[in-house]
Amino acid sequence: MLCLLLSHITLDHTSRITPVPPKRFYLGSVFLQGMFNKILIANRGEIAIRVMRACRELGISTVAVYSEADKNALFAKYADEAVFIGPAPSRQSYLRIDNIIKAALETGAQAIHPGYGFLSENTHFASACVENGIVFIGPPSSAIDAMGSKITARQTMKDAGVPIVPGIEEGITDPDIAAEIAERIGYPIILKPAAGGGGIGMKIVQSREELLPALISSQSVARSAFGDDTIYIEKYLTEPRHIEFQILADNHGKTIYVSDRECSIQRRHQKLIEESPSPVMTEELRERMGSIAVKAAKAIGYSSAGTVEFMYSRGDFYFLEMNTRLQVEHPITEMVTGVDLAKEQIMVAAGYPLGYDQCDMKINGWAIECRINAEDPLNDFAPCPGKIKRYRSPGGPGIRVDSGVYTGYVIPPYYDSLISKLVAHGKDRKEAIARMERALFEYIIVGVKTNLIFHKAVLRNKRFRSGDINTHFIKDENIVEAVKIVAVEDYEKGMSLASALGADNRQIAAISAAVGSYLSQNRAEEKS
Repeated sequence: MLCLLLSHITLDHTSRITPVPPKRFYLGSVFLQGMFNKILIANRGEIAIRVMRACRELGISTVAVYSEADKNALFAKYADEAVFIGPAPSRQSYLRIDNIIKAALETGAQAIHPGYGFLSENTHFASACVENGIVFIGPPSSAIDAMGSKITARQTMKDAGVPIVPGIEEGITDPDIAAEIAERIGYPIILKPAAGGGGIGMKIVQSREELLPALISSQSVARSAFGDDTIYIEKYLTEPRHIEFQILADNHGKTIYVSDRECSIQRRHQKLIEESPSPVMTEELRERMGSIAVKAAKAIGYSSAGTVEFMYSRGDFYFLEMNTRLQVEHPITEMVTGVDLAKEQIMVAAGYPLGYDQCDMKINGWAIECRINAEDPLNDFAPCPGKIKRYRSPGGPGIRVDSGVYTGYVIPPYYDSLISKLVAHGKDRKEAIARMERALFEYIIVGVKTNLIFHKAVLRNKRFRSGDINTHFIKDENIVEAVKIVAVEDYEKGMSLASALGADNRQIAAISAAVGSYLSQNRAEEKS
């Protein structure tokens, strides 16, 4: 049926450079045969460019797909070919399975890399690729399906002997049943949409009085976001750390864990700063948690890159969920291990065994990632799309910037507000923090509000610098108030610098904004 539907779709195809790489080429000490000639990247922004870079190093041609809002986007220009797939709203473009499959067939792409978000964990998309003779660069659809529902995932992990947070495996919609379960588990509890992710619809409940309104709210959000208002209940850990393990698995029976990552700096259950390794990690704990992560992946017949996430509290850890895709924070793992995760994904999908054994996985130094978003940290992190009037990314020792923007680029309001992933690597955590602070100082983004000052405030926090963090850090440390202090300090520094240079008022505003001042940037925008 899908093939019949595709015959009625017309797509605009923009052809650029179309190199034809050899089917046999040299990588390290191995000649590869049967590698893909062309891969379509079913995503946008910096992750599309990240995957394209891996393809280019492997000698593989790339195809971008873009919406009306992304016709001038950097990723669409970076690819060897680009295909227009629909209007700006994602449901009419990046979520259109038929359009994307059509683009792959038209351009002769042998495989599709989904990136993260959009269709990356969609079983129907993975199956549609296979049905049309296209390789899906990711795990089997059965593995995606097994982890797609939190309830199914909990039961699967429980059956495999993986430790899980006390709770229930069956979904509920009845408030009376929810109350009985909550009393049995003990407050506080957390309500989670069974079909959800990214913290959407989660509610923390401290008492029986809070349960009913929280359940109604969670169900309403779940129904709207996922079309399913089924909720499940878990014991809420009071001081948890969010620790995840990167795993790699091939189709020849080998599964390894690559490294651990600390992802506890969050707002509304969404990560903002990640680091590798975790400050709480020891070699013994890493081996225990990593082995469990491998066990979890094997339990669902996993292959490709993936992430097993845990909640860690007071020496104990519990399975949280598994992300069956490349993670936003994958660069920090690459920085401390030297493993190119995107390349490994492609190699596994092409049928090659992993290029590493577990004994090869060594951690070198420390890496921190800050997600730089177009959002206002002083207005509840509201998205701030718009035109970037000036852009200069930082550089120097140990700095990596994965970005898809440029001066003059207009950040559209239809998608995630991520501007870049800023990564700093050092010989230890102290040096990584110092390099990140220096990189944040160098970063220039004028024209849209950003969360640069938020990251500065976190890195200056004594508790963060000591590694004593958990998922409540932003609230407990009142980071938003600290952001205001940083904004004023940056403004004063910018004014002092401008005055020393003998600049006029207009130049003062520009220079202040250039050093990252939130307040002066507002003034510059008001004047313009």
